[in-house]
Amino acid sequence: MTSRCFIALLLAAPLFSLPAAAATTEAEQHLHVAVAEAVAVVVSAPSRAALVERLRPVLEKHISFAVMTRRAVGPGWRQFTPAQQQKAVQLFTTLIIRSYSNKFTVGERPMVTYQPASATAAGRVEVPSTFVYQGSRYSVTYRLEQSEGWQITDVVIEGVSLVANYRSQLDSEFKKGGAETVINSLSQSVTRPQ
Repeated sequence: MTSRCFIALLLAAPLFSLPAAAATTEAEQHLHVAVAEAVAVVVSAPSRAALVERLRPVLEKHISFAVMTRRAVGPGWRQFTPAQQQKAVQLFTTLIIRSYSNKFTVGERPMVTYQPASATAAGRVEVPSTFVYQGSRYSVTYRLEQSEGWQITDVVIEGVSLVANYRSQLDSEFKKGGAETVINSLSQSVTRPQ
């Protein structure tokens, strides 16, 4: 390789990283908006019931519950009928929204700081953050993917992936009795008193 070719490649290298940097910035901005919208609901909700009700559309807008459910179920997902997949997504969505809502006290604002995002693959970004809430500090990493816009596809809290945590449970349920066993397990979790 001639020195001219080498210099030309060095000069062009930053141009190749521009799309990744732009995507990372776009994903970060999307996440900041999503978290701000969720925090606004937490602060303004008059009651726990209202918090859950008002958070649902915000979270459904910013989280790909279909992707999360599919990954949480694992390889067995391909054996679900379309109706079973739809039911599993509906139940898993309700379970996650309820669980997320329970982490907050109505009217109290968490402090959130973000670290720089990193592109983990084409169309995939991780954004580490720190939540300070009620005197405790939590490390939270959001995983976003670009499909039709950026959406959250996993949340890692203190090193534990939400998707991986549920996958260990749901994969076990699937091996016991297939799709219906998974759906029954999700249904029981949703109907269990809080």
